[in-house]
Amino acid sequence: MRTRDDARSLSGPEKAAILLFALGEENCARIFSMMDDEEVKEISATMANLGTVSADVVETLFLEFADQISATGSLIGSFESTERLLSKAMSSERVSAIMEEIRGPAGRTMWDKLGNVNEVVLANYLKNEYPQTVAVVLSKIKSDHAGRVLAQLPESFAMEVVMRMLRMESVQKDVLDDVERTLRTEFFTSLARTSRRDAHESIAEIFNSLDRSTESRFIAALEERNRDAAERIKALMFTFEDLGKLDPGSVQTLLRHVDKTKLPICLKGASDTIRDLFLTNMSERAAKLLREDIAAMGPVRLRDVEEGQAAMVAMAKDLAARGEIVLDSKGGDELVY
Repeated sequence: MRTRDDARSLSGPEKAAILLFALGEENCARIFSMMDDEEVKEISATMANLGTVSADVVETLFLEFADQISATGSLIGSFESTERLLSKAMSSERVSAIMEEIRGPAGRTMWDKLGNVNEVVLANYLKNEYPQTVAVVLSKIKSDHAGRVLAQLPESFAMEVVMRMLRMESVQKDVLDDVERTLRTEFFTSLARTSRRDAHESIAEIFNSLDRSTESRFIAALEERNRDAAERIKALMFTFEDLGKLDPGSVQTLLRHVDKTKLPICLKGASDTIRDLFLTNMSERAAKLLREDIAAMGPVRLRDVEEGQAAMVAMAKDLAARGEIVLDSKGGDELVY
């Protein structure tokens, strides 16, 4: 098999295959699980025939990917453009069913979907509508949810809505259709756009899955191209130094799960703050033995330190995902459970 040393000659599937290989088996498996069978077959076949890919090509592809996904204005997706694309490949009934599902919160009907929208979000939208329209909406959703929404509306406006509901008789079908159409084209479209995930978060997760030296190389290269994007991505990443934000209980839980044979080398290359945090959350005897182990190690390879620390970060994330510890995010007040 030939050696791939020019990123410009690669096809789309080849680029995807290289990126998946570089992300490692665990991350690759998660991405494969979200693909359909035909996509998995195509990428797998491409992977099997890649041959040798130079480190320069891998780095170029990651930088190209990071640059494109962090950029704004290069691609604009909307419900309307998506619906047009789907219409070219399937029946109008199938398109309508798919678009109905992706436009908003889960639910078979528009009113089911509204029942899954947070009352504060829904009230903020409805307070700008006519009282009669709000009365129709509240009369169609579940009474407990309607009550919570009503409580979030300005008092005088809420009372006007209540009075309209008291005087309201059966709602004509064309009125209901108009309300549903407005909710679908304005409210749920807006809701979906505002809840779209920030591309910088996706890049931060990808960079977190890399080893420290590769991660540092990509961050440094990205800083040269787009410093603002690089800073935002770094702020979203969770690194070994962020373990210093763990509370004592979380540190003790992490210590019970990490590989004890790797702990000395992890702390050998750590800052004094991190090292003291872990030592102070151990028994006096265990801390004394660990200090002796660290002192007796002498010089160690940076690669070994980084691998050990990456394993500790991965374990911390694992424990956080299971709810056993709390990671203090860089956002400040938010907590990731």
